[in-house]
Amino acid sequence: MNKNVDVCLLLEGTYPYIRGGVSSWVHQIIRGLPELNFYLVFLGGEEGAYKKMVYELPDNVVGIQLNYLLSKTKKMKPSPRSGNHYAFHCWEEILNYFQDTRNPLTEELLQDILENLAVNKKVTADDFLYSEASWKVITSIYEKFGGNFSFVDFFWTFRNIYAPLFELAKIARELPECKVFHSISTGYAGFLGALCQHKTKRPYLLTEHGIYTKERKIDLSQATWIPNRHSAFDASLHKRMDTTRGTWIRFFEQLGKTAYQQADKIISLYEGNQQRQIRDGAPEHKTSVVVNGINYDQFVESYNKRPETPPKVVGLIGRVVPIKDIKTFIRTMRVAINNDPSLEGWVIGPADEDPAYLDECETLVESLSLTGKLKFLGMQNVKEIVPKLGVVILTSISEAQPLVLLEGMAAGIPCIATEVGSCREIVFGMSGDDAALGACGEIIPIASPNVAAKAINTILSDDEKWREMGDIGRKRVQTYYVEQMMYQTYRNLYNEGISWQG
Repeated sequence: MNKNVDVCLLLEGTYPYIRGGVSSWVHQIIRGLPELNFYLVFLGGEEGAYKKMVYELPDNVVGIQLNYLLSKTKKMKPSPRSGNHYAFHCWEEILNYFQDTRNPLTEELLQDILENLAVNKKVTADDFLYSEASWKVITSIYEKFGGNFSFVDFFWTFRNIYAPLFELAKIARELPECKVFHSISTGYAGFLGALCQHKTKRPYLLTEHGIYTKERKIDLSQATWIPNRHSAFDASLHKRMDTTRGTWIRFFEQLGKTAYQQADKIISLYEGNQQRQIRDGAPEHKTSVVVNGINYDQFVESYNKRPETPPKVVGLIGRVVPIKDIKTFIRTMRVAINNDPSLEGWVIGPADEDPAYLDECETLVESLSLTGKLKFLGMQNVKEIVPKLGVVILTSISEAQPLVLLEGMAAGIPCIATEVGSCREIVFGMSGDDAALGACGEIIPIASPNVAAKAINTILSDDEKWREMGDIGRKRVQTYYVEQMMYQTYRNLYNEGISWQG
């Protein structure tokens, strides 16, 4: 590996092992800036969850490091130990900031993490799990912040939450020399970026597609892994579960605040997310908006293949996972097909990420008598399939700036999307001349099958209006969402960081 790395990308649970909008964007950026070399740091949970790469790494990727944050502690065997009480005193100071998240971690505490965590004879992972010094810290934190927690729940939540920090500290100490660090989220990757920036004093860029803390709150609200060891009739059950969720949320809030504090530039995809970043603690002067872009020219042939009348096919292009709310799409198609029996619904995207959710979706298809009318097509060539669609739809409960909408628009296909992320700006325009172009589809509320079905039936019932909407979308992409604009912005950001002399 070339030690003179231009850009070190810090990637949590995405590229190159998981497909999706963020991974596609990372692949796009690397390929679009061939004059720069990239080193990838992948952060995953359990090692067995990531079987093989789903992207072929471009030639300008000079190295990749795979890290699994949850695997190593499970292999340790319990043994009594005293632990370094002074080092654990520093550790307790760090933990206080994760319990009270009004302020990000200080430079001194970041230094303590780098000097003490996963360092022999200081705060090792074994000592964290089994030492007397660690026990004193846990009981002290519980006395100050335990609240409605049972101690048993607090103890196991504490272990699960903080164990990954040991691996992050070790990664930060051992990374190759890099000119610029760039994380594509806050969370664990963002916190690693904060550690790297503190250690090396090299520039650190942070790009958020979705707001990580917000998305983790959605995940936690639906979590089934939160322990339930109490009677179903225990009146305090929900309060205790909410306490567990709150502890996790505060943890992710602190990861985010510290990443914002250490980042030199904080980038979002649209103004709404920029404002959310500022509310969550990002210094306003560091923030900016850089919209996504696509290769418009690749969709010229797709547009030329667009028929004169709309195909009676509604396509959802995305992963089969809960955040895409595939179940609402299925229910939408039931209503839409009741109004127009010639319609079909296609789910276009990988279906192997959440097998249990796929089973639930397939059961719903069968129960609503949609077998043969609602199809799961798996991965497809988007350029080839969009001319076969009458509408591109997203029923997601959370998005940032979905590339699939831009791709459908580039092919001249109208879009329907939920009121999330930048979808309204994409469909109706940002402001001024963009908004003056008109609408290229419809915006619908989350989890609203009847409203979505009405939008589908309306768009597909008027051939002339359908073509007009599609052409508006194509013009919007051509004017505002061409990838070369995005490449130049990131080229400037990277080069500014590479040439920085601290």
